[in-house]
Amino acid sequence: MRGYVKRVKQKAEKLSKEQVLSLFETIAEENESLYSVLESLSTGLLIINDDFQLLRYNTIVESWLPFTQHLEDIQGTEIRVFECIDDEDIAAFLRKCMEKDITNSSEDFSTVTPGGSVRFITITISPLVSEGELSGKVILVRDITEKKNQDVLLHRMENLANLTNLAAGMAHEIKNPLGAISIHIQLIQKALEKARENQDKLPAKKFVENHIDVVNEEIDHLNKLVMDFLLAVRPIKAQLELKDPDKVIENLVNFFTPEFNKEKIEVNLTEAGSGKKIMIDEKLFRDVIMNLSQNALAAIKSKFTGEDGGKLFISSCEKDNKYIIKISDNGCGMSDKTLAKIFEPYYTTKVNGTGLGMTMVYKIVKEFSGEITVDSKEGEGTSFTMSFPIPQKDVKLLSSESK
Repeated sequence: MRGYVKRVKQKAEKLSKEQVLSLFETIAEENESLYSVLESLSTGLLIINDDFQLLRYNTIVESWLPFTQHLEDIQGTEIRVFECIDDEDIAAFLRKCMEKDITNSSEDFSTVTPGGSVRFITITISPLVSEGELSGKVILVRDITEKKNQDVLLHRMENLANLTNLAAGMAHEIKNPLGAISIHIQLIQKALEKARENQDKLPAKKFVENHIDVVNEEIDHLNKLVMDFLLAVRPIKAQLELKDPDKVIENLVNFFTPEFNKEKIEVNLTEAGSGKKIMIDEKLFRDVIMNLSQNALAAIKSKFTGEDGGKLFISSCEKDNKYIIKISDNGCGMSDKTLAKIFEPYYTTKVNGTGLGMTMVYKIVKEFSGEITVDSKEGEGTSFTMSFPIPQKDVKLLSSESK
């Protein structure tokens, strides 16, 4: 068609009226065909000029991106597309691509629909070439929510194997309370039998109450064990989104630093600072960092007892496409026995501990497709290292900047 139009263009002055009308009909049909192709794509499409002003689009792109205006209202105007996108991260990405004249780039984002569900999208910017020359850019928007959800579901199915260990731990824990209840009920029964033999003369009130008090205490203990077990086995309701972990950590450290300083403990934070995002649930991620930090606080207080010298180190970096967080302290450390059982359910060294805190930390990290390891020396300190995958694109694109 393009060759045909060029040839006609060269002989335009010699064309009859009928030939011109025929040409317009052919062009209109071709244009309608191309429009139908654009509208049939399952990928959102924005065609823009070098100033990021909208030239053409397909309808589905309005379903993938949160626009503040209808695209038909900004098409052909001087409004830049990122100026009407109601998502700070996406708008910032497109603005950076314009300012640095990036012609090839791709990045993943998460958005929240009006109904409250999370959607994951990949935005790719490619050059628009016309007759061998750059004439703008093409923005492709793909919905990858289903793929992300399938990955999460597969990971959760793998974690079901851990239920065996939890069930075994639960069975072990309930033996002692049940045994104690059985013994004290037997003692009460024997006392009642003797009372019948002794003209129904009951034993001292204090004697019976003591046994009943123990039974009630053990029942409460069992109830707590059951509730903790349900907490441990219940699937984590994680709402995974692409978030910058450095921002979350920084805000959290600013929050708890005064508490550490009050105990004369120095807090040191070193961040990767790259702005890379990982798949996390922000609330659960905060729970992990807070849990490990509070454990470090207890370990440092145990060693220094209010004296100067306590230190907490939190650092993050990127290595081999992974985001790595390290939380270290110079507290009392752990014995080899404790270190070997640190993530096992119901294992605790605290008087009032449930033994499920570190189990939950482990579960959350795994829910984020991460890994967690611990290194500790008794009397010297403890270090937890967590690594999370940085989402990679299916197709590697080279980023180029024009000066």
